[in-house]
Amino acid sequence: MRQLRGQERAITGNRQTSWAFAEAYGVGDVDDAGLRRARDRAREAGLRTVSDGTGAALRLLAAAVDAKAVAEIGTGTGVSGIHLLHGMRPDGVLTTVDTEPDRQQLAREAFRDAGFAGNRARFIPGRALEVLPRLADGGYDLVFCDGDRMEYLDYLAESLRLLRPGGLVIFEGVFADGRTVDSAAPPAEIQRLRELLRAVRESPQLMSSLLPVGDGLLCAVKRG
Repeated sequence: MRQLRGQERAITGNRQTSWAFAEAYGVGDVDDAGLRRARDRAREAGLRTVSDGTGAALRLLAAAVDAKAVAEIGTGTGVSGIHLLHGMRPDGVLTTVDTEPDRQQLAREAFRDAGFAGNRARFIPGRALEVLPRLADGGYDLVFCDGDRMEYLDYLAESLRLLRPGGLVIFEGVFADGRTVDSAAPPAEIQRLRELLRAVRESPQLMSSLLPVGDGLLCAVKRG
């Protein structure tokens, strides 16, 4: 038993080291003034941003689907948007939705500092569930959800309508700092995340994977 516990500690330590390595792996790919500005502004405002590993995954996934049209729920100060734009086609347009117009202005400035032309992003202020129904059916290659976790299941329904066959829907923060897999009685937000994980896994319209980067990245491809 003592030997087994030692092995478990070694495995846990190795995993933590591996995760830290994975988080840092893609940092060198994007190191621009816009991204630094966006992270600094988020820190000043007390906002949480996607991790470096999550940003690298977003760039990769946007590139993998050759994304020309991306919808983002939760602009923040522009960190995730910069990563998505780096992965998209040079003529791609990011449509980003947020309830806070002031934050969107900060993101607009960060995008400009990162070297993206003004026509590469469309900023729409408002609640996601009021904005998304106005977007075109099947008009998007990727939908990135980083808004209100209580609304994630509703975002899923809208994403299935918005995505073309072969498009990707991505949900950020599904680990909820480890609370999603905690055996304790879950608060409402965690229960909703568990319902989302189950709905995505069981949907015949989706092929999914849960990536252990950042605070958990749930990805699913819309089947043709």
